[in-house]
Amino acid sequence: MTKKNKITWEYNEFAQVGKDYGKAEEVAEFESRHSDFRDLKGESLRVLDTLGVGEHDILIDFGCGTGIFAILAAERCRQAHGVDVSKAMLDYARIKARKAGAGNIDFHHGGFLTFEYDGPPADFITSTLALHHLPDFWKRIALERMHRMLKPGGRLYLNDVVIVPEGAFANIEALLARLGEAGGREMRQDAEDHFRLEFSTYDWIMAGLLTRAGFTIDNSEIRDGVIATYYCTRQP
Repeated sequence: MTKKNKITWEYNEFAQVGKDYGKAEEVAEFESRHSDFRDLKGESLRVLDTLGVGEHDILIDFGCGTGIFAILAAERCRQAHGVDVSKAMLDYARIKARKAGAGNIDFHHGGFLTFEYDGPPADFITSTLALHHLPDFWKRIALERMHRMLKPGGRLYLNDVVIVPEGAFANIEALLARLGEAGGREMRQDAEDHFRLEFSTYDWIMAGLLTRAGFTIDNSEIRDGVIATYYCTRQP
């Protein structure tokens, strides 16, 4: 469910910025377009293996999109929750979950700032290429909210566009070129819109946001100076 009592000046995480995944036709193309240059299932399984998600665990996936990761998580955990601001994405994910026979997964229309979790403390929270939709001030609020949803010692997995300052322009241009080669002009344009309109941040800022929100960074990697992965543990 979503938060009922919002402050009047809260950032509107439902406002459309960048690619409009509120459109059914865009959602239908999302997986096929990304699958052309990414092994989405393989990536998800590797994360689940690394985290050690098991049959007694509860997992919340923020920015779940079409449900690829959340549905695979549901195959090995007690309960999975997928959260997304796009109703069209969630409708698509629910259809996929039914076809997969995943009865232990719930999908929620909400986001980092608005989703209200009322279940037992989660063992894992994951988010892939989603937190950049929030400005840095609100990233901190989002991370604090996720900290409260996790049990002490629970794990956070975060993957997003995070920028190393040294060589930033060259690294971004190289990423845009690779995406253009893999997915054509439209894919490159989507990525250009990301850097033009959205809120990816520097690596030193993200590390500070995580630690100040109460997480220990157990392992981190920034690939090609622009794509970061963090495995973190919630401190009491």
